[in-house]
Amino acid sequence: MIRVLITASSPESRAGLESLLRASPDISVVHDDDAADPDVVIADWDRAGEDLPPAAAVILLADDSERGWAVEALRSGVRGVLARDATPSQIVAAVEAAAAGLVVLQAEDIETVLAAPRQARTTESLSPRESEVLGMLAEGASNKAIAYRLGISEHTVKFHVTSIMTKLNAGSRTEAVTLGIRQGLIML
Repeated sequence: MIRVLITASSPESRAGLESLLRASPDISVVHDDDAADPDVVIADWDRAGEDLPPAAAVILLADDSERGWAVEALRSGVRGVLARDATPSQIVAAVEAAAAGLVVLQAEDIETVLAAPRQARTTESLSPRESEVLGMLAEGASNKAIAYRLGISEHTVKFHVTSIMTKLNAGSRTEAVTLGIRQGLIML
């Protein structure tokens, strides 16, 4: 069962979305008070910056397509972007796809996303040990835990983390992991 939280700004939009989603036997609509862990959040484009459950896949509904907005939405971690006038079957399919970890876009936005400039790949590749450390960073391991697992000192781990962040041009451990995932250096 896919748990969906609807955060549309107007009561009419919420009611309409809830009605069409309840028609699907695989979808359960949850409300703010019982939405501890929704799988998918459907939000208005203008509410994209608000606090949304971090683990949920977010689908944004937008009025019109400005050039580049879908690209920016995807870069910020959104899983789907749909027009407000999407059909019920498109909305249900988008919820199912987002819950499965897929990205959902309108056909007309695909060209924009594909044409968007990509972040440059690293010019310097990670060493096998750095790749190993990056994988452990992705697991959320601390420097101390990484040092213990690899049988090296914490100082050496700090050196590897600094080197990884420099090579990936990352400002934090989290950004290094994100860039590592985007560049295919680590798989989750």
